[in-house]
Amino acid sequence: MACAMIPLDEQQVTEATGPLGKERTLPALHPDRKEERCFVPYMPPPEDSSPAQVEEYLEHGKFITEDLDWLLALPHDKFWCQVMFDESLQKCLDSYLRHAPRGLDPSSLPSSPAVADMQRCVHRAVFMTFLRMATHKESKESFITPTVFGEIIYDNFLFDIPKILDLCVLFGKGNSQLLHKMIENIFIQQPSYYGDLDEAVPSVLQVLDTILAKCGLQCEGTTAIEPLKLSSHGRPTAMTMSQQDLVDLVLYLCDTCTTIQAFLDIFPAACSTFQCHSFLNRLASFYEVAVPDIEKAVRKRNFDDNSLQEDLWRRVCHARRRMVEMAHLLLQHTCLQPILEGSENIQTFVEELLQHFTTFLPEKRFLSDYDEQFPIADDISLLQQAFPLLDETRTSYLLQGVEDAWDSVGRRRTQSRPQQTHSSAGLTGQGAEGGAGAWGGAGAGAWGGEMGIREPGEGGETPRGAGAMLDTPHKGDNGAACTISAGELESLLTHIRDLLPDLGEGFLLACLHQYNYSSELVINYILEDRLHPDLDKLDRAMPRPVKEELPPVLSTRSNVFDDDEFDVFNRDQVDMTRVWKGRRKGESVRDLLNDKQHIAEQKERYLTYETVVDEVIVTPSESGAVYNLDDYDDEYDDTYDVNQVGANDLDGDANLLNRRPFTIPQVLRQGGRPQMQEENVEEGEEEDEKDSAVKRDQFVQDPALLRERAEARRATMQHRKGYRPEPARERDVVGKPKGQGQSTETLLDRRKKEAHKSRGANHNRRAMSDRKRNKGMIPS
Repeated sequence: MACAMIPLDEQQVTEATGPLGKERTLPALHPDRKEERCFVPYMPPPEDSSPAQVEEYLEHGKFITEDLDWLLALPHDKFWCQVMFDESLQKCLDSYLRHAPRGLDPSSLPSSPAVADMQRCVHRAVFMTFLRMATHKESKESFITPTVFGEIIYDNFLFDIPKILDLCVLFGKGNSQLLHKMIENIFIQQPSYYGDLDEAVPSVLQVLDTILAKCGLQCEGTTAIEPLKLSSHGRPTAMTMSQQDLVDLVLYLCDTCTTIQAFLDIFPAACSTFQCHSFLNRLASFYEVAVPDIEKAVRKRNFDDNSLQEDLWRRVCHARRRMVEMAHLLLQHTCLQPILEGSENIQTFVEELLQHFTTFLPEKRFLSDYDEQFPIADDISLLQQAFPLLDETRTSYLLQGVEDAWDSVGRRRTQSRPQQTHSSAGLTGQGAEGGAGAWGGAGAGAWGGEMGIREPGEGGETPRGAGAMLDTPHKGDNGAACTISAGELESLLTHIRDLLPDLGEGFLLACLHQYNYSSELVINYILEDRLHPDLDKLDRAMPRPVKEELPPVLSTRSNVFDDDEFDVFNRDQVDMTRVWKGRRKGESVRDLLNDKQHIAEQKERYLTYETVVDEVIVTPSESGAVYNLDDYDDEYDDTYDVNQVGANDLDGDANLLNRRPFTIPQVLRQGGRPQMQEENVEEGEEEDEKDSAVKRDQFVQDPALLRERAEARRATMQHRKGYRPEPARERDVVGKPKGQGQSTETLLDRRKKEAHKSRGANHNRRAMSDRKRNKGMIPS
């Protein structure tokens, strides 16, 4: 029997062996205590839904699930004996990490509900196994000495850096906190993993160099900087390599970026190790050089299958987003986080962050994509609040560099949208000594329900290329408007329908809109039957609403020429004789000017004015009715008959009766008609007017004297109004030599000189002198 309160690595166990039941004492962790059980390796879900392959997968998955459930139900000592000495168990776990479908793989969305359920069961069992393997203390009685635990997991290769990376990318969605505690405990109990991680970072950089070499590219900072050979020009590029090589290259890039980003997001302590190898600068250079070349190849090459091209483009966009998020994680945890926490050497971290931003300035494409996801202006604003002594000139230079990057890539800045915060950024990382409450108790029951395990794919892999999609607005976590692409929306619907095929797309769209397009929340609330009351009222089989077609433009247009004689959209026939192009045939300017028809029409109108007479003499023999004199107007108003209109005027009666005779316009006069004589002006009066006019003096007074008088009058007027003249300054209208640019003051002086040049020199001087003399201002 095991002794209480003694670490498992120090316990001794007495067991009966042999046919005679002879007892012997063995260490608690001994190979002979291992149960003979064969764990089968994992096989991925079938891509096609043939009944034979589905049945084989279900049977295979059932074996794995039953074996892992049996393993998790073992006591603490038996569990660790099986884990340490059973090679088939390690092969089974390794096969799942290697072959389990990732978020973007087609096999991650099983077409059969039975396959999906089996995949979830296997996924959960594997994660629970790794979770129990990562803790050394399950209860007060069941624990291993921390140093011995570190040696066990390190010497037996239970965990290594590739396994940890795969754990992050497979189980990170929805389980980030548990996974963070798990990985943190591994690195705390065995610091040798930090050394392994330091040796693994160059391998990641080598991956980037390999991708560049496959594309025939090279960027600054690579490990193999050497002159290109003459034969290197014949190497295949992204446009010339075979289609299968391009597919493999894109898959390689997407998988690498997704894995590294998931690891840095879940375990931020690794960011400093990556930065020791200048990973951020290498990543930005790789992004600037490789991404445009690969994007161009995916867009412009001809593929045998359009779906393959769409899948490659989706993966390239996903890789771009993950690389930008990697850069943000590195900056956040190595620079921003210490600044916001108020570290002692805050100036050092501020300088490091600004230096990184300055390094990004030549990488125009990377800088614009980074600024779209994580605005640099927001980070600089945080720096200004945390460090008031920040150099404003340097920050202005950085912001201007960001604007230049947007202009250089030929894109317009979109409206900023709220960014998602990383859940692992603020974790304090509880130690493994937290007991059963932190890591669960012993036995299968304690490893089950309250862990909050999320199933694979519930994270909703939604790749989004920076600026490469059509966005649809929706509300973010804080209620502000953010965006989701049409491709992302279709991916979310497909993912949910694969898990819940009985639900209609219309109902799922309403659920996604209600829960901010989070597929995890939608699936969780549907399975737990905790949907919003408004959603419960909807039909769960409701199809997607059909988009209403917009009415034709011609039927909704509104124009001032509607329904006129030339409206061809509403008239079937139009008088084409009134429509011509250019000058109308048969007409000329001379014919148009010689057409006097309008003059003849007006002539009769003006001739009627010649019949006006002052007096009409009626003879006694003629009746007044001939001249309409006997008509009595009952409406006549005799109010003013007694008033002597014009009696008190200064003008005499003779002047009132001297009317100017009516004159026919010259155009309407006929050649033979005698013209009316105008009133002649007496010669004496003309001579008197000439004599009365002031004779023009050709002498011009002294300009200096005139300027002094004008200045004196102006000063007096300004003094009365309380005007204070501006300080005089010398006007500079000459400026710098041509071709060197002119200052603003020079341009203003030239403009003032042009506007007021008529007030000086000899402009209008003689005319103004005569005007003043005529008004009596200057003595003659």
